[in-house]
Amino acid sequence: MTLAPLTGVIPPVCTPLTPDGEVDVPSLLSLVDHLVAGGVHGLFVLGSTSEAAFLPDRQRRLVVESVAGHVGGQLPVLAGAIDMTTPRVLDHVASVTAAGADAVVVTAPFYTRTHPAEITRHFRAVAAASPVPVIAYDLPVAVHTKLPADVVLELAVDGVVAGLKDSSGDLAAFRQVVTGVRDRGGVTGFSVLTGSELIVDAALAIGADGTVPGLGNVDPHGYVRLDRLCRAGDWEGARAEQERLCALFGMVTVGDPARMGANSSAIGAFKAALHLRGVIVCPATAQPQIPLAPDEVEQVGKYLAAAGLL
Repeated sequence: MTLAPLTGVIPPVCTPLTPDGEVDVPSLLSLVDHLVAGGVHGLFVLGSTSEAAFLPDRQRRLVVESVAGHVGGQLPVLAGAIDMTTPRVLDHVASVTAAGADAVVVTAPFYTRTHPAEITRHFRAVAAASPVPVIAYDLPVAVHTKLPADVVLELAVDGVVAGLKDSSGDLAAFRQVVTGVRDRGGVTGFSVLTGSELIVDAALAIGADGTVPGLGNVDPHGYVRLDRLCRAGDWEGARAEQERLCALFGMVTVGDPARMGANSSAIGAFKAALHLRGVIVCPATAQPQIPLAPDEVEQVGKYLAAAGLL
């Protein structure tokens, strides 16, 4: 399919696993059906919420093949091609596009400290080799590099990248990109998406094209409703829906920080919620993440009940 400019709600799809760590394809497709029924406008696989960093290459490809084959072109499927260096990213691009991805999502290189000129060179090399559009992924918490607004705008104007997924949480920097695109009369086909599920109403108010919310796995209807309220100009209604979703997002803190990291807690909570809602069979997370304890899963259930989801 030809990729139209991305708008609306494009959740980063969780990757359900079996107890022995294999991709649970039936649960993955059940989750996709759950998201499609919620009215989402696209799907992003192999991102942070998908636990892509924990999946071997064969599992990454299986995820893309399964999702792309299941949706059959009804929605755009974006796939992460995330790795430390340009050659490794190019390998992922070849794999996920052969598996059916409609666009690839790419971070700056990482492991070594990276200069803006090297970041620019990286994206140009990836775009030159990719048969599908490239979306830049600003994820400083993982890659330890903030994509500078001037670099993103240069790449956008030159047609190197077709969009930005900003998961930095830096609304001021996000605004620089939005206004920079606007000041240039709009860059044809370029989409600016926020990955920060707590500030969707604010991001859309300043001109974002859409959102990529991890919590959208749990409550896709809520994020689609929020998107519609914002586009209708019902900012009071949008504020109320955003605040409901912010309260629901509290589930990511249920894991005891004395025994697990924030990622184990957040991904564990999303998967526990999907399991409690009957969407996936098993809430297992990938090694070496630590699973939630029964009392922590019980807390997830309380968040769902308070949000009217259980």
